[in-house]
Amino acid sequence: MNLKSVKITYWASTVLLALFILPGIFFINSPMAQEGTKHLQLPHWFSMEVGIGCFIGGLILIVPGLPVRIKEWAYVALGIVYVSALIAHLSVDGLVPMSFMPLVVFAVLLVSYVSYHKIIGQQK
Repeated sequence: MNLKSVKITYWASTVLLALFILPGIFFINSPMAQEGTKHLQLPHWFSMEVGIGCFIGGLILIVPGLPVRIKEWAYVALGIVYVSALIAHLSVDGLVPMSFMPLVVFAVLLVSYVSYHKIIGQQK
């Protein structure tokens, strides 16, 4: 793939992630979010911490020009969040289709991560 198509893939996947992650900060204290936290048997403070952390990670991914290391840590943190969400849903709900939604977002995260590193590699 040429650099232009890699950049398009990167920005499409990263903007898709941002559209999924960033609006969540406005609903962090909504009744639906609190109900979901109770359903997963997690304390309220934990959902607030994860929500704020995801918002910061989403901002880091979408802002261009940040150091590579900071973006890599944001990818790692968001990856841990989505793998942990999968484990939490599977342990509470079992094998139901909605339990695998974190894997879909994780796949988009992986596409963004791989294309980001292709861009960095081609620019050197």
